[in-house]
Amino acid sequence: MTKPASLKTFLWFQSNLEEALNFYKETFKDVEIYEENRMGEGAPLFTADFSIYGQQFIGMSIEGGPVFNTAISLSIQCDGQEETDRLWAAITAEGKVGQCGWCTDKWGVSWQITPVQMRDYLGNHDPEKAQRNWQALRSMGKIELSEFVA
Repeated sequence: MTKPASLKTFLWFQSNLEEALNFYKETFKDVEIYEENRMGEGAPLFTADFSIYGQQFIGMSIEGGPVFNTAISLSIQCDGQEETDRLWAAITAEGKVGQCGWCTDKWGVSWQITPVQMRDYLGNHDPEKAQRNWQALRSMGKIELSEFVA
């Protein structure tokens, strides 16, 4: 019997996958760790299969590989300003602030934190308001719903 193909995002951490997973478990409300592998008893975590909000990942921790960049980001669409603020604060505490909701955590993983309500503003039926909202978005780091017009 053959198993169907599956798709997972592979994340190559330069160091300390275990620290990253602990941070993700603290930051995101829905993290599951399915498997952890070490290269010997007491050795640092080498690989792990995990999910965040149901999205499947494989993480590996070994120095010398490619570093993360912003060409690919993980997009979290959350409900409301409060959750946007909470996630943004956690990720940027030791990471970097970007533009239009993008930010980078301390390991270099790029995230986009956007409230689902933003779509209502950007897709406003009044073209002038929609354009104003798109311009406001381009000036933001963290998304601020109060800066959009209804």
